[in-house]
Amino acid sequence: MIIERLSQEHRNIETLLAILERELEVFDRGDRPDYEVIRAVLSYFEVYPEVYHHPQEDRVFAKLKARDPAAAAKIGDLAREHQKGAERLRRVAHAIDSVLADREVLRQNVDTIVRDFIEQERRHMMMEDRDFFPAALKALKPQDWTEIASAVTGLKDPLFSDVAEERFDALRAHILRLEREAEAERK
Repeated sequence: MIIERLSQEHRNIETLLAILERELEVFDRGDRPDYEVIRAVLSYFEVYPEVYHHPQEDRVFAKLKARDPAAAAKIGDLAREHQKGAERLRRVAHAIDSVLADREVLRQNVDTIVRDFIEQERRHMMMEDRDFFPAALKALKPQDWTEIASAVTGLKDPLFSDVAEERFDALRAHILRLEREAEAERK
């Protein structure tokens, strides 16, 4: 089911936001975060949500607008929200590139830009999970879901799937290490 997959993708994205947050805490202490992991997280956000996740949500939203304009109006301009998220992502990437290029950049500015991205992404996903997805599930008809599913390409998640791309190897290893550490702490 499309909504279940989108919700799972939100959980995957939350994992990455938590990693970004952890690396930001290292940066804020004045230590050197794992920039390879940070770049991989940003690279993932540039690829998967932009190319696959958001266009899929936009298709669902277009159907919702047609079936229940009032519900769609409550949600707002989803495409614009996605566009603003992409702009925030570009600011984060630029800030990290500036740090890596040893340009004069205030730590506080980098912190503010990255935190803003994390907070806005979480707020956006929470709104979708709370308002958008339930409204779509209620309003859309079976043929709508069939049309949406047929429009979706066979693109696989480059990080959270069996066909994961090599460029995300370091990030995948980092995620697995964090999961093992969390598991060990629970025991």
